[in-house]
Amino acid sequence: MTEPLLTVDDLVVEYPAQGFRAKPFRAVKGVSFDIRPGETVGLVGESGSGKTTIGRAILGLAPVSGGTVSFRGEDISHPSTARRRELTRNIQVVYQDPYSSLNPALTIGDSLTEPMIVRKTPKAEAARRVRELLDMVQLPADSATRMPREFSGGQRQRIAIARALALDPSLIICDEPVSALDLSTQARVLELFLEIQERTGVAYLFISHDLAVVRELSHRVAVLYHGELVEWGDGDTVTSTPEHPYTQRLLLASPVPDPLQQAQRRADRLRLKEIQAEQDVQAAL
Repeated sequence: MTEPLLTVDDLVVEYPAQGFRAKPFRAVKGVSFDIRPGETVGLVGESGSGKTTIGRAILGLAPVSGGTVSFRGEDISHPSTARRRELTRNIQVVYQDPYSSLNPALTIGDSLTEPMIVRKTPKAEAARRVRELLDMVQLPADSATRMPREFSGGQRQRIAIARALALDPSLIICDEPVSALDLSTQARVLELFLEIQERTGVAYLFISHDLAVVRELSHRVAVLYHGELVEWGDGDTVTSTPEHPYTQRLLLASPVPDPLQQAQRRADRLRLKEIQAEQDVQAAL
């Protein structure tokens, strides 16, 4: 079996308490999973579940209080500033908001060239790479001379993906990359992620609150609930026949066109929520 590209082992992330004698807030509670080269792992959970915090911990932007994050066998849980900068060549990120992720004062070409210039890439080679990236995300070559305000949300997200690919990374952290887009644009961007993966072999950690979106491109899926990993396994299995009540609730949250079926799904979600609440009370005792 292929050795993991990234391994998260018993990860704990805590934030300092805000009040007098208050306990630190534990956002992530002993989470473990791995990502293989060329694989997509979906990390799914509702708002506040800790999924974005895990992505930030991998990027060195959230404090790792316990456990380890390893990349190609190297512990990167507490990287120095210089080492974190080096890691950006291999680990990149695509954020949720395509509007704020691009500098409005730079042309698209300048935004795409910037990480390469920092790496002292010759200008001619950087220009060639920009043309290649724009073609990869299916945007015209003249996009390089235009400003971010001239593009739609879906096009801006394509540009953000191109920038993440600029240094030819091995892993991209995708933090809710389609949640700000309309449904038809979501579908096109998800197809683009799949095409890029087939073409380059890049691995994704795909963070989302939507189990239906995660199902589209994840080989394996991890489900988070209140900072804990409650289900982990094959993507098709977890997203179609989940075992944990919380994952079942996430599955039932996806709307269906039949009103009677939708009403039944709503009732089933309420029942599962009550079961989960009882289990939470028992666990707290």
